Amino acid sequence: MPSRSNRRKSHVTRPAAAGPAAPRAAATAPVAAIEAALPPGAAATDQTRWYWIAAGTITLGLMGWLFWSTLGKLVDVWNTEPDYSHGFLVPPFAIFMLWLRRESLPKNSALPGWGGVALLAVGFAVRFAGERFFLTPLAGWALVFWLAGATWLVAGRRIFVWALPGLVFLLFMIPLPFRIEQSMSWHLQTITTRISTAILVCLGQPAIAEVHTVYLGDHILEIEQACSGLRMFMGIAAVAFAFVVLNPRPWWEKLFLVLAVAPVAMLANAIRVVVTGLLMQMVSGEAAEKFSHDAAGWGMIVVAAGLFGLLVAYLRKLVVPVEIESGRRLLRRPAAS
Repeated sequence: MPSRSNRRKSHVTRPAAAGPAAPRAAATAPVAAIEAALPPGAAATDQTRWYWIAAGTITLGLMGWLFWSTLGKLVDVWNTEPDYSHGFLVPPFAIFMLWLRRESLPKNSALPGWGGVALLAVGFAVRFAGERFFLTPLAGWALVFWLAGATWLVAGRRIFVWALPGLVFLLFMIPLPFRIEQSMSWHLQTITTRISTAILVCLGQPAIAEVHTVYLGDHILEIEQACSGLRMFMGIAAVAFAFVVLNPRPWWEKLFLVLAVAPVAMLANAIRVVVTGLLMQMVSGEAAEKFSHDAAGWGMIVVAAGLFGLLVAYLRKLVVPVEIESGRRLLRRPAAS
């Protein structure tokens, strides 16, 4: 488990070598290129394949030039922080999410989308603040703002709105600010300790909770920060977000699923602690440690996803949509042969 100081260092970025003049010059480059390439009143569907190839190449090139150090720091966090190891999966899934929604792609998005210039400016401002105060989360958020602005500018407002769920989904790959992460981990540790102790007592085990420690007979279970369940919380939150975006369900059901993210993640993490305690009591401490650090990491995310899926299935069975028709309308229907 990385120490607190190491976790703090993983959120620190070095100032970029380029000064403020470089971002300002980069901000005008895509705007000038788009303005020169498009006639007034152009639409996204009127553009040739070469327009999209050129726009994509310029956007990716500028993103790599401006945010290369930020991307490197994010990859380091994904490699070293277990709570954010899912970051590698977020960009491909965001693209896959947009591909699943391709049928609803707008056909009449007007170009250029000058509103994107404001988002580009916000992205540069947030990036400058992140580099100035050595905060990786701010620099990561700036990357998402910049991509959103580039999408609006290059593809128009309607396509920007269509792509917004995929762009927002990219926020799941950005680490939380240190203080927010510490606060969430502390509360998750506390709740996990209480839930797991209650389950162990219900199973007839002599369990007593004290702060973040479970005294189980002659054994002691420490609910450390690495076992707080933050990884499961982030993973289930991403699953819930994708489900809400991709499934045309009633608004109340979507709201219920979003509110259920935290309880499902905490219950799944408590199950891990309970299984670890039972192994410690009935098998050996070595078996419990091996399960807790090897098998339970990604395995409990699968369990949490399964619990979330059961909740979705229950909600679909709970309320069955019906069609109400008047007697007059039924009489007008042709009789079945």
